[in-house]
Amino acid sequence: MPLTLRTVRRLAADILGVGENRVWIDPEQLDRVAEAMTREDVKILIREGIIKAKPVKGISRGRIREKRLQKRRGRRKGPGSRKGSTISRKRMWIIKVRAQRKFLKLLRKRRIISRSVYRKLYMMVKGGAFTSIAHIKTYIREHDLARRR
Repeated sequence: MPLTLRTVRRLAADILGVGENRVWIDPEQLDRVAEAMTREDVKILIREGIIKAKPVKGISRGRIREKRLQKRRGRRKGPGSRKGSTISRKRMWIIKVRAQRKFLKLLRKRRIISRSVYRKLYMMVKGGAFTSIAHIKTYIREHDLARRR
């Protein structure tokens, strides 16, 4: 690359606010670009579209998306991914499930949900479908399972 083009590239990078590698110069207009001497000349070339800034490359999120999918499918739960002892994990599970079952019993007692809905939700709790009591509430609201008042 001739010295003049290198200077033009440096000036263009400074004007456009990008790195020198992101400056694109039209290959058909190289003779016009070589004639540019001042910053003003370079600005004119930028306005005419002979010199442009290339777009930012960016990093693909594909691998992260795949990890999330795997996690949702129940993969990546082997012994290498687990933190804490088995006992502590089991205790947490027991505490969570008992709280959810207690909440379902309260809803059935207050006649907010019917016996059949209670059974369905109870079995879902057993299957680990809900993460918390708030999750159960949103599920009931979204699926319109509460009785009419």
